[in-house]
Amino acid sequence: MHKILFPAIDLKDGQCVRLKLGDMEQATVYNPDPGSQAKAFEDQGFEWLHVVDLNGAFAGESVNGAAVEAILKATKNPVQLGGGIRNLEHIETWLSKGLARVILGTVAVRDPALVFEACKRFPGHIAVGIDAKGGKVAVDGWAEASELGVIELARKFEDAGVAAIIYTDIDRDGVLTGINWESTIALAEAVSIPVIASGGLASIDDVRRMLEPDCAKLEGAISGRALYDGRLDPAEALAVLKGEGSC
Repeated sequence: MHKILFPAIDLKDGQCVRLKLGDMEQATVYNPDPGSQAKAFEDQGFEWLHVVDLNGAFAGESVNGAAVEAILKATKNPVQLGGGIRNLEHIETWLSKGLARVILGTVAVRDPALVFEACKRFPGHIAVGIDAKGGKVAVDGWAEASELGVIELARKFEDAGVAAIIYTDIDRDGVLTGINWESTIALAEAVSIPVIASGGLASIDDVRRMLEPDCAKLEGAISGRALYDGRLDPAEALAVLKGEGSC
């Protein structure tokens, strides 16, 4: 399976930021113009874009809509969006604006039936975001932990038609300590749904790790801070995934 590296644009107050450990108070602004950032990622050769409406995740509704629309206008790449999307109307609206995938997170925990209905209505366009802290699923922009286990939640959607599961280890997000491969691979092996790793991608070593046989079921990984900080060279990372880079 061709692995995808998803560059991340996290939106807070209309700007591209990165958080540390999911804390809205620890936000670094990397680009005030999300559209130009989306275009820059496309020009670097990336094939997809991962966007999160951080304000929306906490508010329970889309907050950075104008920024997302600017991104959709700026790039030809398919875009997946999460954060504050909690009902079928929200989903339909975003897909009609050109989103390739809508990511359902908190609502997947609170109303699993909605995920099934969304997958039926919009086949191939629904992903589930599972954010974990200490192995338990977190909701409401990571502000609240549930008692639900990651694999337990993922298995609920085994027959729903979910396009992908985006699995984020909150304890590693934005701190560049490397992806939690053990938990990510355990999840990928427990379900048939493709899994995308998120949280902590630190260097080219994490990109190479995706090509190991035990990562066969991973669709790819998301990179945020490592790309913005220059720790990860886009050309080198994409070359490795195409099999052109040195291993």
